[in-house]
Amino acid sequence: MQRKLIRLVACAVGLSPFLPIRAEAQFAVCNQTFDVINVALGAYERRAFNTSGWWTIGPNQCANVIDETLTARYFYVFAKDVFGREVLTGATPMCVAPDRFEIRGEGDCLVRGLIEARFHEVDTRKSERWTLFIYPPPN
Repeated sequence: MQRKLIRLVACAVGLSPFLPIRAEAQFAVCNQTFDVINVALGAYERRAFNTSGWWTIGPNQCANVIDETLTARYFYVFAKDVFGREVLTGATPMCVAPDRFEIRGEGDCLVRGLIEARFHEVDTRKSERWTLFIYPPPN
């Protein structure tokens, strides 16, 4: 019985280079600041903007926010530090919530009991993968 187990383990180790590997991140966000940040992501899907969050990312760490191959050219990112200070903003208004969220639609945030945030537009240039680096805001 022990010999069979040893053979099985040896066979599994020998075949490991041929086993499928877990997919790499297709959209990653890397925190280059000195603080922990919270990140929200927006994208246009099925005739509406959808936002989701929060990914908490430590200093000099990255988080995979999308695991599939990218199908949209533009994504929208908003980030704030753990003190609530905005670290990455832009011109595109979308909705967020204080806790984890998935929101369909970008309008009437306050009426729906949500918070309006200005998202930064990221042009992936139709790439299948993208990594966004967030740096400390200028003083």
